[in-house]
Amino acid sequence: MCQNHGVAYIKPGEVEVQPIDYPKLAIGDRKCEHGVILKIVSTNICGSDQHMVRGRTTAPSGLILGHEITGVVIEAGRDVEFIKVGDLVSVPFNIACGRCRNCKAGQTGICLNVNPSRPGAAYGYVDMGGWVGGQAEYVMVPYADFNLLKFPDKDQAMAKIKDLTLLSDIFPTGFHGAVSAGVGPGSTVYVAGAGPVGLACAASCHLLGAAVVIVGDMITERLEQAKSFGCEVIDLRKEVPLEQAIAAILGVPEVDSFVDCVGFEARGHGNNASVEQPATVLNTAMAVTRAGGAIGIPGLYVTGDPGAADAAAKEGSLSIRIGLGWARSHSFYTGQCPVMKYHRQLMYAILYDKIQIAKAVNVTVISLKEAPKGYQDFDKGAAKKFVIDPHGMILN
Repeated sequence: MCQNHGVAYIKPGEVEVQPIDYPKLAIGDRKCEHGVILKIVSTNICGSDQHMVRGRTTAPSGLILGHEITGVVIEAGRDVEFIKVGDLVSVPFNIACGRCRNCKAGQTGICLNVNPSRPGAAYGYVDMGGWVGGQAEYVMVPYADFNLLKFPDKDQAMAKIKDLTLLSDIFPTGFHGAVSAGVGPGSTVYVAGAGPVGLACAASCHLLGAAVVIVGDMITERLEQAKSFGCEVIDLRKEVPLEQAIAAILGVPEVDSFVDCVGFEARGHGNNASVEQPATVLNTAMAVTRAGGAIGIPGLYVTGDPGAADAAAKEGSLSIRIGLGWARSHSFYTGQCPVMKYHRQLMYAILYDKIQIAKAVNVTVISLKEAPKGYQDFDKGAAKKFVIDPHGMILN
């Protein structure tokens, strides 16, 4: 039997690479003949993982992390018809059965059958069904025929693996944020946050034909990364109202579309940049989005935050100025990205050189044993997207 290792959450601020069980084609005590076992080619560190590692969720110690997975099929259950051993595949972070009402409607982020506690599931994530994460050497993926995206040419895919690894989450998520905010040809857009999802969103806005993409953040290196592929940037540490900063770029203090790629660990602006204000991005969105505009919210908001500053925020209750959004007839779109809605089209955009998404988010490949340091560097605001290469298939 092959040996397996995975990145485990130990306690706030600490992860550790540990020996873990080699995966089986099973869900609990039941055989999982619709599943496959993957040898992982790449698995990425996500900002959502970082929320858990900071102790900002109810994640239990020992949870094996990782929901961004690309791998090679090495074993398949007898009910898997179309995915074959040897296929190189992208794994959507949403786990979906393909059979329930929501899956049939394309709402794969809120599958009704793969998580007993609530709609929607993911690998290696708190309250998301108990599925083992993919920051490991091997992982089991259920409902393989429905979930997996097979790359049509393995050699072509490996040549672009640093881009294609982003199809499991952040590229579709950033794209979804832009689409749900109504971005299209000639749009003016503000993207809140220049982490990997924010950068992927900004690149997606360009792909969708936006005229001006403005990215706001507080970390110089991340703002420089956004500028490197044609974005305008706003340093939120400066004591300048956001409306004024936008007007200096566009001539008007508002945008057509706003995308929140920050989520519940948001901080204030200017002199309040060091103070956590979890509702600040949502309230700012309503202030700077034009009447009739749309606000996409791929940034994570949680129902339980033990590290929140007040009792209401610990339950996910934030002070939102919803009256302003109502008065301006804003559209709001929240929730997990349904990755399968977009990943095939975005795969072809990568394969046919319509976008260089790895360059936009500054993909940095590390080994599995370097994962703990990757988490530390990411937590410090590194302008990088850390991609773990468990078997040396990218680094070698």
